[in-house]
Amino acid sequence: MSDLFSIFEYQFFQNALAAAILTSVLAAMVGTYIVSRKIVFIGGGITHASFGGIGLAFYMGINPLVGAAIFGILTAVGIEWISEKGKIREDSAIAILWSLGMAMGIIFVFMTPGYTPNLMSFLFGDILSVGALELYLLLAFCLLMIIVFAVFFRPILYTAFDPEFARTKGIPVAGFRYLMSVIMALAIVISIRTIGIILVLSIFTIPQITAMTFTRNFARIMPLAAIWGITGSVAGLLAAYLLDIPPGAAIIFFLTIQFLVIKMIMIIKTHLQRQQ
Repeated sequence: MSDLFSIFEYQFFQNALAAAILTSVLAAMVGTYIVSRKIVFIGGGITHASFGGIGLAFYMGINPLVGAAIFGILTAVGIEWISEKGKIREDSAIAILWSLGMAMGIIFVFMTPGYTPNLMSFLFGDILSVGALELYLLLAFCLLMIIVFAVFFRPILYTAFDPEFARTKGIPVAGFRYLMSVIMALAIVISIRTIGIILVLSIFTIPQITAMTFTRNFARIMPLAAIWGITGSVAGLLAAYLLDIPPGAAIIFFLTIQFLVIKMIMIIKTHLQRQQ
């Protein structure tokens, strides 16, 4: 047990723990919007399309997350525009951009001079190597999202659930949906270093679905999702240390197990109440 607590003395683990907590809080806010609007597939499209930006950034010799952010935003705005105009089926557009981004990423990485870049940290995350600069970026974006949701909570809520009603209230529905698309893209890209492209969407959906077993209230889902996200992430980090397994995968595994256990408990509780 002393060995388990001794890991908290190391700076890299403290950074990983802070990154897990901040990512969970960020994902709780943005993920609640994604799940409530039933646009999880769009999130997947943004996530995988951003790989094209990572490949292009490696080819141009710039920060990979900058390229991922640009591709992520363009994809998110493009999907929202397609959804609004209705010229192409939304799921078809997502599939096209999803596969195009991955293909472009592979092509640019292959064309990059010198040694082939190590993409494992972007595909599966590398939370143990998160530095102070990335933590400050996560913290700043979390604080920005808290302000955005606090100030524009009702417009975001109305445009997510009932855009027609929002228009009667004079709310610029298209503007808020484009804003949230950009926010989704940035939140996902910022979280890539923590969880990785392959798994990042899970932290934006599983804690929210877990929270929704207790409430359907939009405002209450966010703090509950943050709690479940943090507990699952911390458990995953500790398990990764004890079992010497990848932290990103361990976090998602524990988030999933946590959901299944809670769901099973709720089902049993409901069954017992019906029998009484």
